[in-house]
Amino acid sequence: MNIVSDPKLMPASDPLSAEANQAAALATATGVLTVDLDAIVANWRKLEKSAVPAECAGVIKANAYGCGVEPVARALAGAGCKTFFVATLDEARAARAAVPQATIYALDGFFQNCGDAFARIDCKPVIGDLNELAEWDVFCRRSGWAGGVAIHIDTGMNRLGLTLTEAQGIIPRINAGDHGVTLVMSHLACAETLNHPLNAKQLSTFREIASLFSNVPASLANSSGVFLGAPFQFDLVRPGAALYGINPTPESDNPMQPVVEVKARIVQIRNLERGESVGYGANWTARRPTRLAMVAAGYADGYFRAASSNDGTRGAEVVVAGKRCPVAGRISMDLMAVDVTDLPNNAVRRGHMVTLIGEGITVDELAHHFGTIGYEVLTSLGPRYARVYKGGAAEAVTDSAVAAS
Repeated sequence: MNIVSDPKLMPASDPLSAEANQAAALATATGVLTVDLDAIVANWRKLEKSAVPAECAGVIKANAYGCGVEPVARALAGAGCKTFFVATLDEARAARAAVPQATIYALDGFFQNCGDAFARIDCKPVIGDLNELAEWDVFCRRSGWAGGVAIHIDTGMNRLGLTLTEAQGIIPRINAGDHGVTLVMSHLACAETLNHPLNAKQLSTFREIASLFSNVPASLANSSGVFLGAPFQFDLVRPGAALYGINPTPESDNPMQPVVEVKARIVQIRNLERGESVGYGANWTARRPTRLAMVAAGYADGYFRAASSNDGTRGAEVVVAGKRCPVAGRISMDLMAVDVTDLPNNAVRRGHMVTLIGEGITVDELAHHFGTIGYEVLTSLGPRYARVYKGGAAEAVTDSAVAAS
């Protein structure tokens, strides 16, 4: 469910105020995910400034890292972003609906019989295999389509991309002109580690091969790659995670603004005697008379079981009434228990919201408790949260999305 938080952005025909709509929606929501579109725009502008004179694109795959592809794409386009990257053709359709004038690349490549679908929405496939390229050529000759394509070259990730030998083999085609290639790109494997030797190796390899693609723009840097400096930036940079507040420089302080806040509702308060346990496995035992808040969020909502605690291990924390409080016992599918014993009795009650991300708890901190990375945290946040968009670009939320709430 999507909700607009700015009264100016409500459809004129809606008989309720924005506040009334939001209050009505949140009354039934067990959790709320708030996305700050202004923060996303500020992060993009910071990355853009760091990459000048290179163009700064926006990676909005996986529903804009769980933040909502349409609101995010519109906010970024409004700030001046002209090029977007998604993973799949379906994601490209959603992006095209949001940003009709933008350049859109689909990273997962091209499959035979998909050409008409790419042409219909003017999406450029990122091709990293000679079979794909041959199929693309057949489609273009048959249809007359000249929408363009990106060539992905593997420089050390060993995942997708043409080999160096394969890339060198298509240079005569590039030199012949009228090739339809609008971008040559590669992807860094270890950019978040500043001095990793593979960074320099990939840079050297890409610089050499990209120079052979005469007059074709080149792109290497992802979010962390932007912060490796000008040699890595080429003509276009492709930040993703950094746009959404994930730290692109984990060896130092996070230069990005936080974007996401997640709250979940307390559904019950329980009192335990010393020696009683809570949750599956009964492996967390109260060491004193204990007050627990049962919170309506669990691993089905993207709050991973790995953040659980037991008698020997402290788990994650949430913020209750402005104070950090520890998770007690195992996270289950829909619920978690939080130890609120140290809070005043009147500070916490059924129906109150607790903060899972925000108020000092960052996506990266939660990722540490989950044993993963911020990317997985954001893209796992479940559909049961009510999505609320705030900020000057909140017009990105459509009327239909408001009505759906």
